[in-house]
Formats: sequence, structure tokens, C-alpha cells
Amino acid sequence: MLGCNVPMIPLVLFALAFVVRAIVGVIFFQGPAYPDSFYYAHLAHQLAAGNGFSANYIWNLDDIGRAAVFAGSLPTAANAYWMPLAEIAAAPFVALFGPGPFATSVAFWIVGAIAAPLTYWIGRDAGWSKEAAVIAGALVAVPAGLTPFVAQTDTFGLFMLFGPLSLWLCARGIRGDRRAFALGGIVVGLATLTRIDGLLLGIPFALVAVLDLFRSQRRVGLVAAIGCLVLFLTVTLPWGFRQLEVFGSLVPSAASGRALWLIDYQQLFSLTNPPSFDQWLAQGLPWILGSRLGGLLTSLGLIALMPLAIVMSPFAVVGAWRERHNSAFVPFFIVVIALLAAMTLVFPILVPHGTLLHAAAALVPHIFLVTVVGIRAAVRWVAARRPSWRGATAVRTFSWLAVAIAVMAAGFQTVSTTNAWSAARIRQVDLSVPILAAPITDRFMAADPGAINYLTGRQGVVTPSDPLPTIEEVARAYNVRWLVLERDQIVPALVPVLTGAVKPAWLSRPVAVVNGVPSAIATTGPIPSNVPDGAVFAVCLTADDTRCQ
Repeated sequence: MLGCNVPMIPLVLFALAFVVRAIVGVIFFQGPAYPDSFYYAHLAHQLAAGNGFSANYIWNLDDIGRAAVFAGSLPTAANAYWMPLAEIAAAPFVALFGPGPFATSVAFWIVGAIAAPLTYWIGRDAGWSKEAAVIAGALVAVPAGLTPFVAQTDTFGLFMLFGPLSLWLCARGIRGDRRAFALGGIVVGLATLTRIDGLLLGIPFALVAVLDLFRSQRRVGLVAAIGCLVLFLTVTLPWGFRQLEVFGSLVPSAASGRALWLIDYQQLFSLTNPPSFDQWLAQGLPWILGSRLGGLLTSLGLIALMPLAIVMSPFAVVGAWRERHNSAFVPFFIVVIALLAAMTLVFPILVPHGTLLHAAAALVPHIFLVTVVGIRAAVRWVAARRPSWRGATAVRTFSWLAVAIAVMAAGFQTVSTTNAWSAARIRQVDLSVPILAAPITDRFMAADPGAINYLTGRQGVVTPSDPLPTIEEVARAYNVRWLVLERDQIVPALVPVLTGAVKPAWLSRPVAVVNGVPSAIATTGPIPSNVPDGAVFAVCLTADDTRCQ
């Protein structure tokens, strides 16, 4: 491959990355697998069907505003919590090929695969050898532990393209390419429409533009800086106007500031225990500092584990240190600091629940680039002290060994992750049977309403993480007819219902039961092994409903 003409190398890297993503999405697991991907797939179907940004289920109480929870209205306006570009990217393929797993996923295979040749181009632009740039591109093509996720209907593929592209354009702006700097505004705008933390990618542009004002010889220039801002606003303002019109806020989920004061992840799903500054402050200084330190360590641990498979982590640190003065990596280092600061100081409770991994996808290509630098530097250092080593051969061998490690990590993570997804899918399919047999107008309540909606097409609402009276109140507000319980994702108040210790008058006995292996619920301790893996209950809210007799 290294003997090919330069245009062939990006093409081969793209093909490799696309094939990897397609194999995971076709052979290992088809369709969405977790709340994020279920939501984006559902909204893509809604857009393709001409229903606009509306959702037939509520996955999170912040997604519609807690004050509107008891309105009982479905469909409801979508995207108060998540940004829209993922479903926008998938919708044309759904419209063209129909609402199947391939149509909802293929856009992310294509876009995500572009990140591999982009990584190669960034490496070459930084002055690296062709081989070093190819190895970095190959690592992005097979991104170790992130491999099962980049095949999903999710923001990983989009962020893995827009992140490095914006950092590259900013770096070129630092070196005097004013056109690249201005175009960076478009890319940061697209990243922001992908995830709200795409705004972090704008920080290096802002810093470079401000510092450039104090230079005697300006590299960026005022015109390029203003152009960057104008292009960013051109991309993002239409969506901002939509949010203002629909929700009354540019960022509806952040309007109350609740995410800032979380002390427990389940508060996102609670009506009776919403986050508040007073409650957060009452935890005391040791808890506040400990939770922030935990957020930092968890963030670093997830980066070390998922894309770097642990063993490549020291080389990433070495490479980052060697490139610390390289203008090609200055924007990357700025965003790394900003992201870790945000996860540590602002959102530490959300870090273990996917927030960090989703955001860090924007940095993965540059992480692999500095990893290759670190590997090659470390091998040269050792080779200089071991006369028996042939320096060039050792560098090449250990560099490609990193790709082999990434492939092995990708295989292990893909098998283990998709096996867990498949087990959940089988259980949810069985639990959906009585709902599919019920009238199409029947609504359900579940901890993962996206999954049940995907399998049944019915409207539904998330189970509040609240006492039984509140759960009943929400069920009445939405005229819920079915309750789906799964032992590995269940709110504490409903654990006794699943175990059979409690039977509210408004619930029937289980109408469907799925048996599985014993598991544990962190908030309540182990559930006895004779408790089912999942169950469906009829919800009877009127006196003439005989299903609960």
C-alpha cells in the first residue's frame, strides 16, 4: 500500500474504515442498540415520513421540560436535549431505502469512514512520513474499543469527522491560511448541530483570533476571524430560532441549569427529586471535590481504555509531549483541556454514562496521531541504546503492532458489546409481544422507551425514577396501558413489583414474562435468581378495565 500513488492511500483507508463499520452494523448487530441511537433512528423515520422534529415517545423528562410532563401530549416536540444533525443525516437514506437498519446506519458508516483518510492528510500536512500518516489513518479505521459504537446510528461518526477537520482548519489558520480559518466556522457549526459540546471546538478559533489582534504581523486577520464567526452563526442560527420558537430557549435542556447540580444520574429521570443548587451544596465540600476528581479520573480512564486499549496510552502521552510546541496540534491541546475541564468541573456525574465518550470522539484522530508519534519516538530511543536493534525496522514493526493491538481490541469489544446488545434485543422483542397484539393506540411505559417504540411503533413514556404514586400519576397523564420492566434497567420503586413483593391495584399480574440469568441492580442490591429477566404488566386506570382483576 505504501508504494501506491498518494491519491490511492486515502481511498484505501476510506474503504477499510467503511468495511469495518459495515461489518459491525450488518454481521454483528443490526439497527439501534441504546437510547441515543434509538432516538436518532426514530427522528430519522419521523423526518422521512414528513412528521418533522416530533417524537412518539419521551425518553427523558428534560427532553420536553418537566412542567410539561403531566400534559400527556404525544407526539411531542423533539430535540430539546439532543441536537438534530444525526437524524438529518440519516433521514435521506430512510426516505430512499425505507426504515430498515441499513438505511438508518449507512450515513454514519460513510461519514465516519472519511475520518480515516482525513487523519492521513492531517499527518502529512504536519510533515510526517507517508507510513506514519497511514498507520494513524488505519488506527482511526479500526478504532479499538470504539469500533461497535462507530457503526451505530449515533453522533460518533459525525463527531469523528467534524472534530479533527475543525482542528486541522484552525491549525492551518495559525500558520497563515486565512481561508481555512474562516471555513472552520462552518465545521464548528456542523459539530455543534451534532452535539452541543461541539461548541468546545470553537474555543481554539476564539483564542487564536483574539491573540492575533495583539500580533504586529497578523496571520489570521480580522476579516478571516469575522468570516469564521459569521459562517458559524449562518449554520447554527436557524436551529437556534427553531428552539426559541418551540421551547423558548436556545438550549432548552440547559435552561434550568439542572444538569449542573446532579448528585445522581437518576435525577435526570425524576420528578420528585430534581437537581438543585441547594441539594448539591448540601453534599459538602469533600463530596463536591471527590466527585470532580472522580469525573477527571473516569474521563482519563475511558480515553485510555476505549480508543487506546490501555497499552497505547503511555505512547499517546509521550507523543503529546513531543508535539506540544507543534502548531499543527495546538488546537487539539486546547480542546483536550477544555473537554477535561468541562467533564471534571461541570458534568462529572454524566461522564460514566456516555457523555465523555461521545464528546471525545472528536479528538480520536488526533489522539491516534500523537500515539503514532509516541510509539516511533519511544522505539527510536530504545533502539539507540540497543545495538542489536535495527532502528528503522523496529520503528516500522512496533508502529504496525499498534494497529494489530487496535484490531484485537476492536474484535474483543465488538463481540462483548454486541452480545450484550443482542441479549437485550431478544428480551425486548419477547416483551413487545403483548403490546403488538394490543390496539395501535395503546401506550406503554418503560425504562428504555426508545427500544419498545422501535419494536412496536407504539407511543410511550419513560418510567420516572420516583415513588409509585408519581409513576401512577404519569401513567394516568399519558393514558398508559402497558408497563414494561427489565431487571437490568429498572427504577427502585418498581423492583418490588418485578419481584412480586408489591402489587399496586392499578397493575395486573404479569401478562408476559421473560426469564434470564441472574443480575444485580446497583441501587437495590441483587435480585433473587427466581425473578424474571423482564415482565409486562397491564395498566388499569379505569374501573371498567378488567385486565387487572
